[in-house]
Amino acid sequence: MTDVLYTGPIPAEREGELAMGGGRSETSALSGAGGGRGITTTQNSQRPNACCFCWCCCCSCSWNEEERRKRRRKRISQDTKMETIPNCEACTKPSAEEIRLWSQSFDKLMKSPAGRNCFREFLRTEYSEENMLFWLACEDLKQEMNKGAVEEKARSIYEDYISILSPKEVSLDSRVREVINRKMQDPAPHTFEDAQLQIYTLMHRDSYPRFLSSNIYKSLVHGGSRTSSES
Repeated sequence: MTDVLYTGPIPAEREGELAMGGGRSETSALSGAGGGRGITTTQNSQRPNACCFCWCCCCSCSWNEEERRKRRRKRISQDTKMETIPNCEACTKPSAEEIRLWSQSFDKLMKSPAGRNCFREFLRTEYSEENMLFWLACEDLKQEMNKGAVEEKARSIYEDYISILSPKEVSLDSRVREVINRKMQDPAPHTFEDAQLQIYTLMHRDSYPRFLSSNIYKSLVHGGSRTSSES
C-alpha cells in the first residue's frame, strides 16, 4: 500500500505544540566570564510581548512593564502590607525645597539619595522595584576598578536582572540583550550601559509621572510644607 503524504492544514492544538517548540537558542555569554562558569538560557528571537506596531524600545518596554506588573499582582496579594524597604541608601532627611525640586525633573529625583529611596518605595507598590535595583547595581559596577570584582558583579547583575529565568528580570529589547551577551564575553564596568539607559528611560516615561501624582509623593510635599511653615 502506498503511503499518502498529508498536506492539509495543521490542527490548532498541534500548531500550538510546534510553536512552543520553536524559537532560537540564546547563550547568555556568562560562559565567557569568570573561568568558564556558564549559564545557558533560551528565549524567542523576538520577545513575545514586544510592541507589534513599531520597533521603538520605549514603546515595547513600557508594554512589557505593564504586563509584568499584572502578572506580579496575581502572585502577590494587594492586601499585603508593604514592608520597610531593605538595604535603602543612606541619606539625610530631604528639605521641603529638595522635595519640590523632584517634581521639576526626573534627573533631579535620581541624583538625590533620598529621592531614589522614595521613588523606590513607590516602585515597590507597582511591583517594579527591580528597575531601580538594576539601575543602582549598574552604578555600583561603573565605580569598580578591580577586574575580578567587575566580572563577579557583572555576572551577578546578569543572573539577577537580565536572565529570563530570574523573577527580577527587567524589560529590555532584543537588540540590547544581544549587546549585553557580546560584552559579557569580557565584562567591563560599562557592560550594561545601554540597558541601564533603557531602564532609566522606562522609569522616566512610565513610572515617574505616576509617582508625582501618588500619595507617597503628595504626603512628602505636604509634610515638607508643614515643616517649613512651623519653622
